[in-house]
Amino acid sequence: MTKLTIVAFDGQRFEIDAADGSTVMENAVRNSVPGIEAECGGACACATCHVYVDDAWTAKVGEPEPMEEDMLDFAVDVRPTSRLSCQIKIAPDLDGLVVHVPERQA
Repeated sequence: MTKLTIVAFDGQRFEIDAADGSTVMENAVRNSVPGIEAECGGACACATCHVYVDDAWTAKVGEPEPMEEDMLDFAVDVRPTSRLSCQIKIAPDLDGLVVHVPERQA
C-alpha cells in the first residue's frame, strides 16, 4: 500500500493507504473526501476531481496529458500544480503523495 494524504479545503487531512494502480480520485471517493465529486467516474470527462498537487510532489507526479489539460479548462481556480485526480495513478514511487482539494469544483 502507498500512503496518500488528501487535504480538504477546510484543512481536514485524509491519510489513506492506497492500492497501487488505483487513482487518487478513487481513493478520495472511497474515503468520502469533501469536494471530490468525480461526476464522470474517472473518465477524464469533467473537472470535478480537480486537485492541487503539493509543491514537493509536482515533479514526481508529472505534467497532465493533453486531454487532461483540455478538461482543466473547465476547472475553477486552476494553478500550475492543478491536476485531475482521476489521472494520477498510485504507484510505489508516489508513497507519501500529498494533494489539496480546491475551495470549490466546476
